[in-house]
Amino acid sequence: MRADALAFDLDGTLVDSAPDIAAALAAALRAEGFGSFELRVVRAWIGDGPDVLIRRALAAHGLDNPAPELLRRLRAHFDTTTLAAPLAHGRVFEGIEAVLDGLSEVLPIAVVTNKPTKLACAVVQAAGLMPYVTEVLGADTPALRKPEPALLHTAARQLGVAASRLLMVGDGPADLQAAAAAGCPAALVDWGYGGVADPGPAVWRLRAPQQLLALLPRQAAQAGL
Repeated sequence: MRADALAFDLDGTLVDSAPDIAAALAAALRAEGFGSFELRVVRAWIGDGPDVLIRRALAAHGLDNPAPELLRRLRAHFDTTTLAAPLAHGRVFEGIEAVLDGLSEVLPIAVVTNKPTKLACAVVQAAGLMPYVTEVLGADTPALRKPEPALLHTAARQLGVAASRLLMVGDGPADLQAAAAAGCPAALVDWGYGGVADPGPAVWRLRAPQQLLALLPRQAAQAGL
C-alpha cells in the first residue's frame, strides 16, 4: 500500500497500558468508597477514554445515572494517579519501538487516541516513544473521540498529508470506524484489547508489529528495515 504518514492508537496498540489504567481506576473508585475490578474486566472497558471508562465502572456498581460532581471527582483522582505513574505497571508491546524507530526516519507519525492529550503525552513520554512521534492528539472533548473522524483529519492536516495517505493503525472498532469516516486506510493489530473478529476486506490485519513493514516495503527499505 502507499502511505505518506502513520497514525497509531495508544492503549492496546503501542503500549500494554491496561494494568496502569486498572490501577488508576481502582485508586479513583477507592477514594470515593467503591470497590475495584479485576484487570480482565477493566481491559474490556478500555478504548473510549477515561470518562466512558469511569461510567462503565459505575454502571457495574449499579449507578447508571451518576451525579456530575461524582464523575468530576473520579476523573480528577484518575488523572492524578495516571500522571504520577503513567506506565508503572505496563510496557511497550514487543517490537513496537524498533518499528517506530525505523519508520519515523522516513514517515511522520502521530498518536491518535481517545485518551486526553495531557494523559496521552505522559504515557508516550514514560514509554520512551516521544522521539519517534511528531504529534500526540488526544480526545480532550467528547466530540473528538473516535469513531468521530476529527482527530484523524487534524493529524492529516498537521502532518501535511491527504487523509487518504494517512494509515491508521489501531486495535478496536473505534479506530476502524474513525478511519473509514475520515477516508484513511486502516490496519488492525491483533495484540490489543479491541476484540474485532472480522475487520472486513478493506482493513489490513497485523499479527506482529513487524508485519507493518510488509505493508510499507518502500519506506521500510528506505529506513533500512
